[in-house]
Amino acid sequence: MSSLRPFCLSTRLAAPAAAALLMLMPIVQTPARAQAAQTTAAPQQAADPAPPSPSQTTVAATGQPAGEQRGLTSRAIDKVKQVAKSAGDIFSRVPCLSPKGVSKTMGSLPHVANKLIAGKPVVIVAFGSSSTAGFGASSPDFNYPNRLAAQLRRQYPTADITVINAGVGGEDAPEMMKRLQKEVIDVHPDMVIWQVGTNAVLRNLDPGDTAKTVEEGISRIQAADEADIVLVDPQYSPAVNKRAESAGKMVKLLGKVAELRHVGIFPRFEVMRDWHEKQALPVESFVIADGLHMNDWGYACFAQLLGDDIIRSVGQIKLGVNVPADVRTYRPM
Repeated sequence: MSSLRPFCLSTRLAAPAAAALLMLMPIVQTPARAQAAQTTAAPQQAADPAPPSPSQTTVAATGQPAGEQRGLTSRAIDKVKQVAKSAGDIFSRVPCLSPKGVSKTMGSLPHVANKLIAGKPVVIVAFGSSSTAGFGASSPDFNYPNRLAAQLRRQYPTADITVINAGVGGEDAPEMMKRLQKEVIDVHPDMVIWQVGTNAVLRNLDPGDTAKTVEEGISRIQAADEADIVLVDPQYSPAVNKRAESAGKMVKLLGKVAELRHVGIFPRFEVMRDWHEKQALPVESFVIADGLHMNDWGYACFAQLLGDDIIRSVGQIKLGVNVPADVRTYRPM
């Protein structure tokens, strides 16, 4: 699968929407071009003359008053904007496939799901190191917490959703524990996404010690709040794969901690390995030149799959289904 494979608009949009989107294609191809188009659009709108008063109305060559023509034009422009807005999710999502055969262990997320169903404010803390902070992303907008927040706000446009980025580069479990009270527990989050373990692998630290520290941290969070917790294990990347034995132990132990503490885990290592080994994506298509951190596409796909799980959990709770996090059965995304 190529990360650049285009969408088939004819299967996703009605004909009028597709036609309108073709008009908009030059300004939605990249975030940078979209921003440039927005910055130039405002002065043009400000420079538009005000509609003429009834006494000043003239008849155009079509036989329609100029004011009426402007009204038709404005309505046409508004229609194009509405179509573009409704299609925005297509361009916000990346062509990212869910891994097949990878066990999904997040289970239900009842606390955050019930808050969204009830229309109550939701606070999510993304806790971790540099891949939470977003090192490698071309802009803060493209780190995974911001991508996740944008996805959830599109899905629940009337909800008050806050995603706090509590990622600090270079840290692992011991350093994160020093921040746990202030940056996680004291915030009283509805959900904690804890990305951990990569720096311990790179430093050749004992995976068992990391697992014990993470389990202690989960216990503290659970004792303080009714928050959904999801662990995120190390990334599949050249730098991590150089220490394959340690990485394998870390992934296995974090999964065991999640099972024992009845919390979810997003199997990032297996997901990323699937991109490369089964979906035939070159590693450089989702990892930057340092061989460690994800690029914009990698963060986008990671956030997208994580967001899809949260959205699915809301649907499960609405149907009265509560799947424990330690039920290790594959659920197609």
